[in-house]
Amino acid sequence: MDKSVRIKCLNNDNSFLVKRGTTLKAIAKQQNIKLEHPVLGAMVNNKVRELSFEVFNPKTIEFIDVTHKDGLRMYIRGLSFLLFAATKELFPKSRLRIDHSVSKGFYCELHHTPRELNIDDIFELGKIMRKMVDEDLPIVQHKEETDDVIEFFENRGLNDKVDLLRHRGQYYSTYYSMKDHIGKFYGFMVPSSGYLKVFDLNKYFNGMLLQIPNQKKPDQVQELVKQNKMFEIFREFSHWNEVLDVTNISDLNNASNNGDAERLIKVSEALHEKKIAQIADEITERKDDIKIVLISGPSSSGKTTFSKRLAIQLLVNGICPLNLSLDNYFVDREKTPLDENGDYDFEALEALDIELFNQHLIALLDGKEVSLPTFVFETGKRVFNGNKLKMGENNILIIEGIHGLNPRLTHLIDDKNKFKIYVSALTNINIDDQTRIPTTDNRLIRRIIRDYRYRSYSALDTIARWDSVRRGEEKHIFPYQEEADLMFNSALLYELAVLKHYAEPILLEVQPNQKEYSEANRLMKFFSYFKPMQHREIPPTSILREFLGGSSFSY
Repeated sequence: MDKSVRIKCLNNDNSFLVKRGTTLKAIAKQQNIKLEHPVLGAMVNNKVRELSFEVFNPKTIEFIDVTHKDGLRMYIRGLSFLLFAATKELFPKSRLRIDHSVSKGFYCELHHTPRELNIDDIFELGKIMRKMVDEDLPIVQHKEETDDVIEFFENRGLNDKVDLLRHRGQYYSTYYSMKDHIGKFYGFMVPSSGYLKVFDLNKYFNGMLLQIPNQKKPDQVQELVKQNKMFEIFREFSHWNEVLDVTNISDLNNASNNGDAERLIKVSEALHEKKIAQIADEITERKDDIKIVLISGPSSSGKTTFSKRLAIQLLVNGICPLNLSLDNYFVDREKTPLDENGDYDFEALEALDIELFNQHLIALLDGKEVSLPTFVFETGKRVFNGNKLKMGENNILIIEGIHGLNPRLTHLIDDKNKFKIYVSALTNINIDDQTRIPTTDNRLIRRIIRDYRYRSYSALDTIARWDSVRRGEEKHIFPYQEEADLMFNSALLYELAVLKHYAEPILLEVQPNQKEYSEANRLMKFFSYFKPMQHREIPPTSILREFLGGSSFSY
């Protein structure tokens, strides 16, 4: 029997033989793989693997560092484990919760401590973490019978992980150890604490902010950006989660098992309706000044349904909304700016005729009638087809678009006449106390389903485009979040349990030999922790109907 297997390494485009059972770490050393930053793991046949992974069959390998999205995820899991271990050493009976992403870091709270955390405590936690980094402690993966792993966690009081392990029903489960600490992080890890040199820990509101490396400049931490409005939205919804006693996936699964799913859906939808009504009331109170409502947010946030529901609430208050589409203000195709690759950059603000748009806004606010343009996408030309618009005393303009919060979009309009709303799906449950669910994953899943159902795009197509979509959001949307007068969280507490049923068959269509398989496989594993929830109780006006179908709105 041949004891060697053939490996193809994409980093150096080399094909070679290694002994069966050789680790990725040994292969990287043998091939003298030098990346810009330390090698953290590898993509093996389009699946993420740790450096301890042993090769027994022919593989195609690409080694990755922190600049790769899966490398950064490994780094963040390592930092989460590091912080968890530090909290247990300083406050052994404490409960660490890594709650959500804000201000370019992760907001964390420590519960069951002898006193409220102060700056000195957080400095001491950071000091312990750095000591562990200097000690270069191995982070070891273990695979044991699930009942034994459950017992390990129960004995340590880590009950937030126990129900999840029971739900999956696997014979064997993995967990990690570092020094005397154990954890479950639902993905792969860096080899040791010594890899985690770049981080910071600072006092932030009632907790602390764990700052991570800048992916483009991994030797530096992400620069802290104040996002007080974003934080308040997260805090408000965290409060509602605590009231409903649903903060982790296991709580959601238990609600389904206990027949409480219907109540969760109704309460979540009622909360959305109440928030939208409150926004409409706030606009109505200032109706003498506010004449333009600008709505912006990243992809798959449910902005369109939100706009329609807001319009209904404004009508209830005696205000008649008029829609003004930014798409019709595109400049002619040949005047569209180019991106760094020489392609048309339709997301650039300069792709819009800002001056004409502002002239029309001024005229409308003055009570004048304007001739509206229509942009013909097939020809790339703007035409005037006789469409006209005029505002009456009880009218208000609703304008939705990615540039809505950018001050340059409406630079000729007095701020008192504008009301800016930021809409995003800010996921408000965790996998467990130390493992948050990225809001980007929530939106990606929504988009995969919508693209498949209504745009004839496969999951592979959507995943392949997602990085480009995210770059556009980072450039055109996120820098202006705090410009909003108000933020609306379009995430629904129950939604991922419903989306599971729709997303899994679509994700399964991505094949193992396709580059996008890694992301599809990651999302499939993520969904394995959810108990599916039926959609029949979701009302036809729900934001989720924009993605699932069955909406009473026209799109």
